[in-house]
Amino acid sequence: MTDPGDPAPIGTGPAESADAEPGRATTDAVAADAPETPADVAALADRIVNEVEEVIVGKREAVEHVLVTVLARGHLLVEDVPGVGKTTLAKSVARSIDGSFKRVQFTPDLLPSDVTGVNVFNRRTDEFDFQPGPVFANVVLGDEINRAPPKTQSSLLEAMEENQVTTDGTTRKLPDPFCVIATQNDVEPGQTYELPVAEVDRFTKKIRLGYPDAEDEAAILGRLTGDHPVDSVEPVATIGDVRAARRIVGEIEASEAVREYVARLAVFTRRNARLGASPRGSLALVRASQARAALEGREYVIPDDVQTEAPTVLSHRIRTESGGTDGADVVSDALDRIRVE
Repeated sequence: MTDPGDPAPIGTGPAESADAEPGRATTDAVAADAPETPADVAALADRIVNEVEEVIVGKREAVEHVLVTVLARGHLLVEDVPGVGKTTLAKSVARSIDGSFKRVQFTPDLLPSDVTGVNVFNRRTDEFDFQPGPVFANVVLGDEINRAPPKTQSSLLEAMEENQVTTDGTTRKLPDPFCVIATQNDVEPGQTYELPVAEVDRFTKKIRLGYPDAEDEAAILGRLTGDHPVDSVEPVATIGDVRAARRIVGEIEASEAVREYVARLAVFTRRNARLGASPRGSLALVRASQARAALEGREYVIPDDVQTEAPTVLSHRIRTESGGTDGADVVSDALDRIRVE
């Protein structure tokens, strides 16, 4: 179900059909000071990270992972224990880019239409009106996604892959940018469903936040004595800035040598696991590496970018035989053995 306590959408979001988000202002305008170079993207990312860090204490690397995912036109899976700030992280990022935010609490009785939207008969007009679901937002938090059965989880497949939703034969575009940040509960395996491989493969990255250390936790406690700090997050960028930054990231050069390196890493995982990284995973790694290069202000990808991104981009896609190794071990082994030529 959607969270009734969530704030109304922040900002105007992208241009889209009126029946997708009734009453919502639409614009494709890009601010005059929108980023134009990788250096501008790096400065933009730094502003966003600094603003979010006012709320998410001591997790700069995690915030950067979120930004890389957004700039790479992807989606993020966060697997962790309850109470470490996953929802706050998603809300803070949405506020910092002046984007709309919606939250869906996945439960066993959640229906696909609760996520995507449903046609409701209007007696006054004798027609069906589409009531958009929470998926129509710039940042969508799927909370505890593995508590819902596979049928409901699959409602996100089209949205995540094609940035659109089809209901009763009508296809509607989703906001641009559109990013799903899903959380996964890993402490109650007997009360959850395993995510389908096809869905897991659509997540660009999978990360863990982890517990804060004692110093950071003390700082968090100090900031929560009054109003929730997420309410103080100010927009430091616009949706137009994010769109412009994405275009720049897409133009970052990934040389033939880098692309071949990525391909060899993927092939290694397929030869050393029951299920290796897919071509979609290889593409996600290239895009994430481009975003990482942009965060560094570079116009080209270097092997270090690939090596930085590979563990969070590839590991969750890999399935090993029963034993002591997992996807992270296979990726680590690949990075140790495969050389850049």
